[in-house]
Amino acid sequence: MGRGRQKAKNTKVARELKYFSPATDYSALEAELKSSSKAEEPDYEDKWADLYEEDDELEVAPEDNRSVDQDED
Repeated sequence: MGRGRQKAKNTKVARELKYFSPATDYSALEAELKSSSKAEEPDYEDKWADLYEEDDELEVAPEDNRSVDQDED
């Protein structure tokens, strides 16, 4: 017991956070988005690629062609 006041306070804080909408500076946001589209990102380089073999270089083990006996009723 005694949790009612704490729960009410937590509910109030959660509601304030849920419906809080800070003032948005759309011109700053637009400038940021425009500048990021002009900047070229470097090509992706996998720094771990040289540690592993390529898929076509891997040896494939021959399949086991043993037959399985199945009991038929």
